[in-house]
Amino acid sequence: MHAGDEERDMTSLVIFGATGDLAGRYLLPSLARLTAARSWPPAFRVRGVGREPLDNEQFRKHAGERLDRHAADVPIDARHEVLNQIDYVVADVTDPAAVAASIRDLPTPIAFYLALPPSLFATTVTALAQAGIPPKSRIVLEKPFGSNENSAQELNRLLAEVATEDSIFRVDHFLAKQTVQNVLGLRFANRIFEPLWNAQHVHSVDIVWDEPLTLEGRASYYDRAGALRDMLQNHLLQLLCLVAMEPPRTLTSRDLHDRKVDVLRAVRALTPEEVSRHTTRARYTAGRIGDRVVPDYTAEPGVDPTRETETFAAMTCWIDNWRWTGVPFKLRSGKALGARRSHIAVRFRDVPHLVFGQHEEPAPNVLRFMIDPDRIELSMNLNGAGDPFDLEPACLDTDLAPQTLPAYSRLLLDILEGDATLSIRGDEAEEAWRIMDPVLAAWAAGAAPLREYPAGSLANDF
Repeated sequence: MHAGDEERDMTSLVIFGATGDLAGRYLLPSLARLTAARSWPPAFRVRGVGREPLDNEQFRKHAGERLDRHAADVPIDARHEVLNQIDYVVADVTDPAAVAASIRDLPTPIAFYLALPPSLFATTVTALAQAGIPPKSRIVLEKPFGSNENSAQELNRLLAEVATEDSIFRVDHFLAKQTVQNVLGLRFANRIFEPLWNAQHVHSVDIVWDEPLTLEGRASYYDRAGALRDMLQNHLLQLLCLVAMEPPRTLTSRDLHDRKVDVLRAVRALTPEEVSRHTTRARYTAGRIGDRVVPDYTAEPGVDPTRETETFAAMTCWIDNWRWTGVPFKLRSGKALGARRSHIAVRFRDVPHLVFGQHEEPAPNVLRFMIDPDRIELSMNLNGAGDPFDLEPACLDTDLAPQTLPAYSRLLLDILEGDATLSIRGDEAEEAWRIMDPVLAAWAAGAAPLREYPAGSLANDF
């Protein structure tokens, strides 16, 4: 799935927003892990760019503290190697002259990683276009890609002025997770499941990402985004694509993206009346998660209560095509919940006629892809140990070996190698907003009231 060594032509990585949470929590630790694995070229230049008035020594101290906190498992010599490799330039990334000056002495081509608030993407891309980036350079953006369909289209137009589509990486780290990729392996490398993978045999699909984490210092972004934009519009729709797509001819970037776009185009846009019946939005109130006391969401630092930002979102999607007509795909994600649940659950229909004489219906057959930790489970019914005609549920399961490289490290390596297979293509981003825009508009018009749940609860009554 990955490009050959001839594509490994990047000589520099520039991180715009190098003192932010994304860089400190994910990018710097990923660089350290790649360095420890000897997957990162020793001579590769890494430069942080930001507005904070720091010199190199101050920035390296800041970066070292982030590595100690978020990459303590990485050998210290690899962490020190990253710190020795990186330098820092103070610049306004929305100013073309400042951008040009910040990269003037770097070897080219350059991978530009926009570790910035999404609200700065358009102005930063415009600054890059006016500054003039070196040939064969790459641009990397984090989700969400725009704030609605129109802004996604405009962002794609700006990106097209700077780089070709195969040089634009709209990254979604969920796609680099091992269990997520095993959806493709299970479907397309085994004959046993694919003949059953359709509306005739599948009752419903649940895609869930519940987490006990709260804002974790991200209020400036999250309070303007909310759970629907932060999770469902990108991560969970991407998982839906892998579950629902038709078999691609190959797993090359174009073939995989074409089949994912086919799915997104077939997802029905909900009417306001359907939004009121098939979506839920809620936010957490004060409560306790384990031994941690959690304040009401509206009392969190940086939150504007008048925005009515949801911290829990759920919606049911329908895919109007031959394979999936009538099958509900239920997406759900929430913060400050009492348990971490992250899985894709494919529930199969009941048998058409049950020959066993028991009064209760047997448990449904469910195939679960568990994410973090990585595990696959298949629930089925077998004869019991007592009466041979009594049924008992059984579970076939396997734990997957830990990934050699975590998701963000895998994505950084893909960027270096020029492999966009696990990134999001421009038309995918636009189609995802086409699906979500009617929900956001209906919510703004009051179609679904903002409900509440106490922090530490499971929110199972939604």
